[in-house]
Amino acid sequence: MSDKLWAGRFSKETEGKVSAFNSSVSFDKRMFREDIEGGIVHARMLGKTGIIPKSDSEVIVAGLEEILDDIESERLFFAPEAEDIHTFIESQLTKRVGEAGKRLHTARSRNDQVTTDLRLYLKREAVEVRRLLYALISTLCEIAQAHTETVMPGYTHLQRAQPMTFAHHLMAYVSMFFRDAERLDDAVKRMMRDSPLGSGALAGTLHGIDREMTAAELGFEKPCDNSLDGVSDRDYCMELAGALSIIMVHLSRFSEEIILWCSWEFKFIELDDAYATGSSIMPQKKNPDVAELVRGKSARVFGNLQTLLVTMKGLPLAYNKDMQEDKEAVFGAVDTVKQCLEVFAPMLKTMTVNKENMRAAAAEGFINATDCADYLVKKGMAFRNAYKITGELVALCIGRGTDLERLPLDEYQKASDLFEGDIYDAISLANCVAKRGSFGGPAPKQVRKQISVARKRLK
Repeated sequence: MSDKLWAGRFSKETEGKVSAFNSSVSFDKRMFREDIEGGIVHARMLGKTGIIPKSDSEVIVAGLEEILDDIESERLFFAPEAEDIHTFIESQLTKRVGEAGKRLHTARSRNDQVTTDLRLYLKREAVEVRRLLYALISTLCEIAQAHTETVMPGYTHLQRAQPMTFAHHLMAYVSMFFRDAERLDDAVKRMMRDSPLGSGALAGTLHGIDREMTAAELGFEKPCDNSLDGVSDRDYCMELAGALSIIMVHLSRFSEEIILWCSWEFKFIELDDAYATGSSIMPQKKNPDVAELVRGKSARVFGNLQTLLVTMKGLPLAYNKDMQEDKEAVFGAVDTVKQCLEVFAPMLKTMTVNKENMRAAAAEGFINATDCADYLVKKGMAFRNAYKITGELVALCIGRGTDLERLPLDEYQKASDLFEGDIYDAISLANCVAKRGSFGGPAPKQVRKQISVARKRLK
């Protein structure tokens, strides 16, 4: 006779290939803790409300705790032929405690059970992703602290634009990653607001259950307001996958810069040998494979988000078996982001920063031209006129193969009699950076404030 939870209506066993096609235990088994936790809370509620005998409730709880201990200690292994983790746990419980185990599913459906498990599991994983983000932020602050005076060119359109410091560049990513952490928190807040447990298959239950009790014990703010909604949506999966996708956008952009900076054309940094690989044919090569893989794996997370969106977009209410596809997608997104964050921080921590190369690059490209124009503005000239004069001086330097710092004073004064000897102080790269002391700017004093604020947030 069939051991399926839905046995009774059917006169035939499920065909083997259909069972395998239908099974999800290979990927949803990771939710065993949450499934058991939900089962324990549900059993206690059933006993407290008198829906089942209190003695049966106690037996069920003890049996579930024993199963949890056996799984965690690897005395019990998941049966590959099980339909899903929920069926496996309930089957094990009934084998161990007998008739009482059959009472656990009273006033509960797999529909509300699975979405409860999934919310609890994703909350735990989101907290871990946030921890890894904070570890990366801490590493960036540590590196930035050592490079508040390291001048480098800032870029727009990948063209040298204005001088800044390496610390300022790193702290830009700190701001991004803090927002990523906030998005995770927001997603978890909504995820854990409404408990779906007690929604049943879609229309609640005839039993006098206490949904406030189970919601509180599982860490939810309250029961969901509508039982149909409780089992029908996976917006919390999509929202989390969206937040994870933005993390990967930021990691991918950072990876792109690391890849550029490692090239001979830039040579701003060198990755540690432990975080780079070589070539099978070119002995001189040192490839930034970690950064390239992070950049590549971003596509996988974006694909996971797209899978969730497309899976859900055409489904009528309430549960449909299509929704089983949610787990591999959201699990894949979580796993990929965690994997990337785990290698990204130590890759940065062990890299060598070539300060001299950064400074040399900043000295080229006329990135102090804006400061030259501002020098004239401070002496009363309209910005557009100052802009035009400075552009002409840059063109003159290009024609002579020199730069603004080496251009003779008489050439400046031919362009405008407002120029004096202090122009060279005004366009000194160190001074150009130091003078950019507006709030959030690259001046060392301002960047040190950014680092201090970030470290306080980490605490």
